[in-house]
Amino acid sequence: MDLRTTFPRSMRVTLEGYVHLARMIDKCRAVLAGTEGEYIYPCPMDDRLMEFAGITSDQFTAAVKQHPTDDGVARWFQQIVKPHSQAEVDEWNRMMLNRGPSTPEKQTSFNKYRDAVDPSRTDLSSWADLQDLEEGRTVPRRD
Repeated sequence: MDLRTTFPRSMRVTLEGYVHLARMIDKCRAVLAGTEGEYIYPCPMDDRLMEFAGITSDQFTAAVKQHPTDDGVARWFQQIVKPHSQAEVDEWNRMMLNRGPSTPEKQTSFNKYRDAVDPSRTDLSSWADLQDLEEGRTVPRRD
């Protein structure tokens, strides 16, 4: 995947029940291929998933190198991930999808990125929505 011409999958895409996992695979593959463009792996969102799963970026990168398919990485992930109840995974997924800026400085950055794409979208408050908007995906208006 050449991220200079295409984007990684949305954070909302689930793989093995986890949001962001598919996107993290895409970004890791792009870094390994030298085609990441402006994308960052591992980024703070990646770090959150890896911490929740109980893995390191070195482990994840090695798994992506070893397994050329999403299914292979997903099987590896399910074997190594720290066990969580479905309720814990569901709550973690909600947190990731609803997570917004946590400091005034990050809110300023968020607003700057949002305004560069669509300043009329002052209804957005989560990083997941901002990523989707920036990457050209439809983001429903929020109340």
